[in-house]
Parts: sequence; C-alpha cells; structure tokens
Amino acid sequence: MTDPTPQRHHAIDYVELAVTDLDRSKRFYAEAFGWEFTDYGPGYAGFRDARGGAAEAGGLALADAVRTGGGPLVLLFSTDLDATLEAVTRAGGRVVDGPYEFPGGRRFHFTDPDGTELGVWSER
Repeated sequence: MTDPTPQRHHAIDYVELAVTDLDRSKRFYAEAFGWEFTDYGPGYAGFRDARGGAAEAGGLALADAVRTGGGPLVLLFSTDLDATLEAVTRAGGRVVDGPYEFPGGRRFHFTDPDGTELGVWSER
C-alpha cells in the first residue's frame, strides 16, 4: 500500500516568503517565474511553481516588514508533530511559536542553534 500523502517525513516541504505588498509580489512571481496562485484571504496566497500539478510549493505571507538575515521561512512536514516538537527541543532548538492549528493541520516554528527560524507542519 502506498502512502496517500505526497509529503515526506522531515523533508523540506513548503517555502513561505514574507511580502509587504501581496498583489505586487504575485504579479512579480507570476511574470518572472510563471507561478500560479491561490488566495486564502487578504493576507496570504499559496503558489504552485513551474513543476506544475496541484500541490503548492509555498506561499506569500503579507507582513509589515520582511525579515532581514533570515530569508524565507522553510517548512518541514512531519507525520507526528508532537514527536518532532520533542526531537527539536531535545536537539537544542527553541520553539518560538505554537504548536497551533491552521486550516491544513497543525504547525510550530522554532529556531535552530544559530537562530535560523523554520517551521514544521502536520496534517494532524
């Protein structure tokens, strides 16, 4: 039997870019790279990249300012969010947000020992 989800455990799954003008950014990425968008409200749009298909590769998140030095927020997928949260903290990561629920499941953000922020999400 094959796994019904296309995500792989602990693999980079989704990249979220902070933007200060969502419409301008959507126009830019559509024109520059051919990305297609799905709006999820006034402050967020998921994107499908040039690989095609229905799966989103990331999203544009409206923000007051763009993080400098941190770049995009990389999201990892987990089949067991609570176990991953424990593993992150045991390894020396610091949880900075969550876990919290969102329309697709649950997620938390953490910083690694160097201070780089990443996120982990799960369908449950």
